[in-house]
Amino acid sequence: MDNIIFWILFNGFVLLLLALDLFVFNRKDHEIKIREALLWSGFWILLSLVFNAIIYYWKGSGPAMEFLTAYLIEKSLSVDNLFVFILIFNYFSVPLKFQHKVLFWGVIGALVLRAAFILIGVALIAKFHFIIYILGAFLVYTGVKMAFSQDQEVHPENNPLVNFISRYIRVTKTSYGGKFFVRHNHALYATPLFIVLLMVESTDVVFAADSIPAILAISKDPFIVYTSNVFALLGLRALYFALAGIMQMFHYLNYGLSLILAFIGVKLLLSDLVEIDMRYALLVVAFILAASVILSLIFPKKDNKLPPPPEIL
Repeated sequence: MDNIIFWILFNGFVLLLLALDLFVFNRKDHEIKIREALLWSGFWILLSLVFNAIIYYWKGSGPAMEFLTAYLIEKSLSVDNLFVFILIFNYFSVPLKFQHKVLFWGVIGALVLRAAFILIGVALIAKFHFIIYILGAFLVYTGVKMAFSQDQEVHPENNPLVNFISRYIRVTKTSYGGKFFVRHNHALYATPLFIVLLMVESTDVVFAADSIPAILAISKDPFIVYTSNVFALLGLRALYFALAGIMQMFHYLNYGLSLILAFIGVKLLLSDLVEIDMRYALLVVAFILAASVILSLIFPKKDNKLPPPPEIL
């Protein structure tokens, strides 16, 4: 009964924060400046650490360490998402003042989808123990693939969700400000901004296929897995606007993330033979992240320019 109450209270708190974000702090579409983005990023990180302290006093040091490790992994993996979001916004020439709205509704959809993924994943692992070996092998494979993957291009025509929507729903050729839908001659049309939202949403689903198994390798507690994911996602928009201009500088982060995924995968594969203390796992994750950022700054990439947006939608 206590767990149900905590689930209700937590989700009610999240809905309250999202309502304040949409209807109070960002009622009008506007361009998010670096200073505002940094302040919001600091707020979301501080809120996450406060919640981590609540977990510590409520469930103990073990679950608190799991939450912090899961949050750190999800937060670092989300940086890779953000670079793809930049490419999508550039491809569709989305003005800065409308990008926050797209990311807001993208986060809403991501919260719902990830909650379903987490609940299904926890239930399957609890019933079929061998799944942890499948997840572990998948994470190692994903880590190796990420290390050698250089494809960061956006191809909307290859996105099955976009193709499906375009086939059955009318889409305007021009944008209409921050609107996702417009009416013309009594008919409802989707705008290019709605296609952008679909691209962002479907991209997050793809990234969730990497991040959710990684978090499930850290903790089997659905509340810990879910809340760490939620806090990482809530700070995603602010992080995007805070790092959008300098994100391409961290070119070694991709290799760091691949190492983290491979490490978590190996940890999962060996979980029945060797139990790695969560404190050491957290230190390994933090060290890899710090090393990848420091190496990126010491050895900057020669070509840090993002591809220019197309002249037409």
